[in-house]
Amino acid sequence: MKKHLKINFTGAVQGVGFRPFIYNLAIKYGLKGYVINSTEGVIIEVEGKEENINQFLISIYKEKPPLAHIFSQEIEELPITNFTKFEIKKSEEKGKKEVFILPDISTCDECLKELMDPNNRRYRYPFINCTNCGPRFSIIEKLPYDRPNTTMKSFKMCPKCKKEYENPTDRRFHAQPNACPDCGPYITLYTADKVFIAEKEEALRKTVNFLKKGKILAIKGIGGFHLVCDATNNNSLQTLRQRKKRGEKPFAIMFKDINQIKKYANITKLEEAIILSPEKPIVIVKKKINTDLGEEVAPYLDRIGVFLPYSPLHYLLLNEFEKPLVMTSANLSDEPIVKDNEEAFKKLSIFTDYILTHNRSIKNRVDDSVIRIINENISFIRRSRGYAPLPIKLPFKLQKKVLAVGGHQKNTICIAFEDKAFLSQHIGDLETLDSQKNFEEVIFSFFNLYDFKPEIIVSDLHPRYYSTQWAENFSNKNNIPLIKLQHHYTHALSLMVENQLKDEKLFAVCWDGTGYGDDNNLWGGEFLIADYNNYQRVSHLKYFKLLGGEKAVKEPRRVALSLLFDMYGKNFDNINCIPTLRNFSEKELNLLYTAWGKNINSPKSSSIGRLFDAVSSLLDIRQKLSYEGQSGMIMENYYDWTIKDYYPVDIYEDIIDWRPIIEAMIKDKSDLKTKVSRFINTLANIVIQIYKYKGSDLKLGLTGGVFQNKYLTEKIIQLAEKEKIPVLIHKKVPPNDGGLALGQIAYLLKINL
Repeated sequence: MKKHLKINFTGAVQGVGFRPFIYNLAIKYGLKGYVINSTEGVIIEVEGKEENINQFLISIYKEKPPLAHIFSQEIEELPITNFTKFEIKKSEEKGKKEVFILPDISTCDECLKELMDPNNRRYRYPFINCTNCGPRFSIIEKLPYDRPNTTMKSFKMCPKCKKEYENPTDRRFHAQPNACPDCGPYITLYTADKVFIAEKEEALRKTVNFLKKGKILAIKGIGGFHLVCDATNNNSLQTLRQRKKRGEKPFAIMFKDINQIKKYANITKLEEAIILSPEKPIVIVKKKINTDLGEEVAPYLDRIGVFLPYSPLHYLLLNEFEKPLVMTSANLSDEPIVKDNEEAFKKLSIFTDYILTHNRSIKNRVDDSVIRIINENISFIRRSRGYAPLPIKLPFKLQKKVLAVGGHQKNTICIAFEDKAFLSQHIGDLETLDSQKNFEEVIFSFFNLYDFKPEIIVSDLHPRYYSTQWAENFSNKNNIPLIKLQHHYTHALSLMVENQLKDEKLFAVCWDGTGYGDDNNLWGGEFLIADYNNYQRVSHLKYFKLLGGEKAVKEPRRVALSLLFDMYGKNFDNINCIPTLRNFSEKELNLLYTAWGKNINSPKSSSIGRLFDAVSSLLDIRQKLSYEGQSGMIMENYYDWTIKDYYPVDIYEDIIDWRPIIEAMIKDKSDLKTKVSRFINTLANIVIQIYKYKGSDLKLGLTGGVFQNKYLTEKIIQLAEKEKIPVLIHKKVPPNDGGLALGQIAYLLKINL
């Protein structure tokens, strides 16, 4: 019996070789009809014997391209049309846009073989790609994903490339970035002040030679420029830090292959699998001692961020250079990664000796993703290249289209409709004019890609966040309702939606550095019972004052001194050996005590992140910070699983009193490793203690930036398992501010606006 079916697929079905796959499958089963890209996904019409169509449908799921991800399928039976052939039709640009845009995918094995084959016409070509790999999100301008809608539109395919592109049996059939040395992009090397040096193969050779001489280069990649130098050359690393004013923040390191990584780091099987995955993220791993890796790569840390080449240019560089390379995002402090050639000469020349560019434009700037493994699960520190902008499935359908603008630090925005939330790539801190401009560009880029017009906007409650201020202005100008949500409640919501919770409440432990509270204080050590409608703050850390406000965030000594003032006033006779006190003059102590007593620029905080800072000062680990979270990262070096005990803590009227912890720590004569371990154990024990008292019939959720501390999170989970307490953690989005946008979306899931 002959049948005619129309099939609509949504998901990651464009730019993955799905249409040529369907074409060849239809030919195999003797079917007639067509396949076409639409703004919603892929549309197929097939006519033929019923049994052949059934086999065709089964084979789609069994044999689909490795990068294809089918989100939904609709099948409709139509009258017989009597198609005469099966064809790939020109894409449609009408209809609502909700197709998944594929992230940029690392070079596949088949392309790598061609890249290194002297007999192949793409031998050593830095822009080799096919339907299974290459740039996607970074080059797309609008949907559907066709070459005229990407930055590859300025490169006309040569006859050989066009023949591949039009051949249904070729791996490059309808590969939109398809190119070769005769017709595609190429690299060009310049001095920092824009004097031409070389192009193409000679540019690559000279780049490697400059790196071997210890030079610093800005190199244009897939989603932006990297600053690159020899990771084993401490002089180069020191020069890069001085020029970039980078302080002690660790650099990411790119290695030639997994075997080279193993020479420098101890990695688990799961870490190895993530490092080798098609997304090629940066993975935080334990570094080996006594290697030739420069000390300036990750000062004072026992971990390094490692990743593998993900573009053909990277493979060529690492293969020629042979040693690991620092490959860090190229940007001015607090600004977005540089993506355009002219922008690179304007902003990066002060950091670099040479600049290696190429002439393929980057539409969407995309930083590298960063991951670490916590409790044998992926934990995102930054979700960007390789993952964004694939959507997160929501547990309910939204009634309206929603824009969520996220927080202020590590910003990510999100648009959502129906049961899909499309998280943007990492945007970063919104401190500078350029970063704020980039924030707005990303929002309007998503609007354009999806023909998206928000009907509701959600922002953070903090009045001084740029994202909140932007949302207020946009809401007023466009007469769109704006909802403001408390920061830590949003953390809880993001964990709920990520774990597909529906009608149950969550006992959420929301620990981070700073969040604007309902009482106008700075929260950060919160225990909430939350659902999609509301939340109850059931416990929190006792407030302390941040001496100097924002200065205290960068100077742990100020937070520690505030705790000491609270406990002892100015009577330090019995504790004058504390390292914190040695970092202030007598005059400074008197002035700060006056400010503390009179509440001058001393906002109240309940932040666990700031408590970590205070402890790092008291233990003389860090008095001033070079970057956010440094104190907690260094403290991880000293954690010892064999130490089981912890410091005392008082909990009264739902307030967790930190004073017994600090007093016991001051009196503790043990070594640094023991003190740090006892402190982390204490925090873990507090979580279990409060949970058993306040939320024993609920799931326990851990959310907020503090839970990027591997050992704290794993210790809580270990204690919870003994008590048979179910624990939820983040596995799809970062637990810090980057996950806020998803939580802001989640609030609207059960509100009929």
